[in-house]
Amino acid sequence: MAQLTFYGAVEGVTGSLYLLQTDKATLLLECGLFQGRREEEDANEKPLPFETSTIDAVVLSHAHLDHSGRLPLLVKSGYSGPIYMTRASSDLIEILLKDAASLQERDVEWENKRRRRAGKQEIEPLYRLEDVEATLDYCQGLRYHQRTNIADGVDIRFLDAGHILGSAIVELYINERGVEKKLVFSGDLGNCQAALLRDPEVVEEADILLLESTYGDRDHRSMEDTLQEFEDVIEEASANGGNILIPSFAVGRTQEILFRLGELYQAGKLRHQAIYLDSPMAIAVTEIYHRYQDIYNEEDKAVIDATSSTSRANQKSLHTFLPVLRYSTTTEESIALNKLESGAIIIAGSGMCNGGRIRHHLKHNLWRRQSHVIFVGFQAMGTSGRALVDGAEYFKIGGDEIAVRAAIHTMGGFSAHASRTQIIEWLGYFQGEKPRLFLVHGEEKAKLTLSEAIKKIGWHPEISHLGQKITF
Repeated sequence: MAQLTFYGAVEGVTGSLYLLQTDKATLLLECGLFQGRREEEDANEKPLPFETSTIDAVVLSHAHLDHSGRLPLLVKSGYSGPIYMTRASSDLIEILLKDAASLQERDVEWENKRRRRAGKQEIEPLYRLEDVEATLDYCQGLRYHQRTNIADGVDIRFLDAGHILGSAIVELYINERGVEKKLVFSGDLGNCQAALLRDPEVVEEADILLLESTYGDRDHRSMEDTLQEFEDVIEEASANGGNILIPSFAVGRTQEILFRLGELYQAGKLRHQAIYLDSPMAIAVTEIYHRYQDIYNEEDKAVIDATSSTSRANQKSLHTFLPVLRYSTTTEESIALNKLESGAIIIAGSGMCNGGRIRHHLKHNLWRRQSHVIFVGFQAMGTSGRALVDGAEYFKIGGDEIAVRAAIHTMGGFSAHASRTQIIEWLGYFQGEKPRLFLVHGEEKAKLTLSEAIKKIGWHPEISHLGQKITF
């Protein structure tokens, strides 16, 4: 019988890691970083909880680091087999893993300077850029719906999860002694209201289902209301002459915001002279989004194509849809934006304002009453962005304390995750005998709330725990 062991994203939302063992093969489903509070991230330093030499193949649902970020550590530990993902994920993962390695190397370099002065032993980063390069050699991109044999007795098929570009619902077909069983991992299901991407595809049958529960305790604000608020804020900023700052995440959220700004531009409702994407990482990701327009939803792709009809076909993109978009790539170009006192929309990372170029834009704009800051993503406790959302009167940047006079806005509808209602609707497509269901990727409250809601429609969910083993 096959055995599945839960090694991550079972007592929280990060560190996705599951080990599948059959009578002929051993597979790793996901290999993500633990992210968040220091005590959570410390788990990344622990040895991987299995023998690397036993793994025949790795399967990845999508490129976000909480699902992929320990892959270089796996390779550094000796793994040299295939890593399967969608084609778009294989392009995105290069950007995300290289960025993660660079940040780790930089942070360790600063920490080791302090340690040398204190006479303490120096430390090593979790992995380096050369480990990422080695990892990329093993990545294999597959098309959606392409059933592929990946190990003795195990086939895989990816369905579109609609969460970020390339995100997948993972179907694993396991054949033991002539009997086939199916394990489905939802990955991160997308928000059906979001732009560009398709709705999560339907699954109708499984023997085992691992279901994410990130927003299992809440529904999102309607996209109609969110977009109206977004338009109102931009109109207000246009009227009083201020800049708009949008701290944004490089993958997914930035591209959605660019599309929404493009809609306003095409409707004649965007009066700002220029929109600056001031994030080399987000720029690189946006270019990848351009290359994969074939997996956009048909409605938004048609809108982009129709308003770009005067351009050559290979130029139809968010750039032609939003002609006032400017890329700011170099440090010098980023610094030059600080001279702009009005008329600009600046999108920059990091999304929670703990680092990145957004911090020096905040330094030069927060104290201006005509400025606006729009938060389009979740702000975790303890982050600089959360402090602003919670009404901080002053903002510390380096040695400076900046008075917060700008208007602060939060847009609750721009989520890349399915809401509680959307998750339940997705479950409603299963036919016949219901699979054994395990809730993963959620905080305790979210899982418990979703569990109770699912019970009401005839399911019997189980809340997984760290180290749990099940056979099927």
